[in-house]
Amino acid sequence: MKFSMLLPAKYDERKWTLAKQIGVDYAITKAAPELTGKQPPYDFQVLRSISDNFREKGFKLYVLEGDQFDMSPIKLGLPNRDELIEKYILLLQNMGRLEIPLLCYNFMASIGWFRTRVDIAERGGAQVSGFYMDDVRDQLVLEDERISEAKLWENLYYFQDAVLPEAKSAGVRMALHPDDPPVSPLKGVGRILTSSAAFEKVWNRNPIKSNAITFCQASFLTMGEDIQNLAKKWLSEKRIAFLHIRDIEGDRENFRETFHDNGPTDMVEMFRIYHQHGFDGPIRPDHAPAMYGETQGTFGGSTTVGYEITGKIFAIGYMKGILEAIEKMDKSKD
Repeated sequence: MKFSMLLPAKYDERKWTLAKQIGVDYAITKAAPELTGKQPPYDFQVLRSISDNFREKGFKLYVLEGDQFDMSPIKLGLPNRDELIEKYILLLQNMGRLEIPLLCYNFMASIGWFRTRVDIAERGGAQVSGFYMDDVRDQLVLEDERISEAKLWENLYYFQDAVLPEAKSAGVRMALHPDDPPVSPLKGVGRILTSSAAFEKVWNRNPIKSNAITFCQASFLTMGEDIQNLAKKWLSEKRIAFLHIRDIEGDRENFRETFHDNGPTDMVEMFRIYHQHGFDGPIRPDHAPAMYGETQGTFGGSTTVGYEITGKIFAIGYMKGILEAIEKMDKSKD
């Protein structure tokens, strides 16, 4: 497994240095212009400069994650979506040229991953975020930002039919992330990637290698899925390209984040499954608590909710320890 971390595309001395010090060699980044101050990464020189910067600091840029430019026209099916799909194809071609093998993307329209609270007390006073449906049950986004599930399925298929063959040609896998939270509608916006059955529909439409899954184990746990058996199935089918590791307490309508070692998931068993199935792709800690001296701010107005560095450092150490123990136990059986 390739231990990795989501790092800012612009050099951040503290985060980049700490990541190297804890043994992370693979970088994941979002290269959207609002974060880089540059053109979107469908500009080859922009993406090359970002990749070069990571390499100079000892990282291999392995994954682009999230919307790399405004995807609203594609997700909502607006008139200019074909123009943006062409730019998306340029992005995939650039990734292939620069040997960036994986793109993690989602199809959450109008509202991305979402929480209603960011100041929930965890162990020792650490802060975590949570989602509570009653907080937003009567809220609606603007009318032109709403979309039905049926229309969103149409738009997803339209997009994937256009880009997945291009990704295959470029040697890039596109790893689809589940909706977080997996509820529909959310503020009047349909959500479709809310179950394992939805991912089977996606696969049946385009059963090719470039059509892969980001296995965000807590998102599938929130859905009520049996994540152990689901991971075994999809790993055996070689469909999981990326692992997001976090944990939650609760269900799809009411849940909060936890420390990686303080939730209901049997992390040791999950890592045993990943190891026994020979997963060798990138794995990263997902949302982590804000620890001493860190503040999460207001969701939507802060890019750090769930992404403060101290909790990620703890998570990497915890994950590495589990994997090393499993590997040594397996060797002792030989």
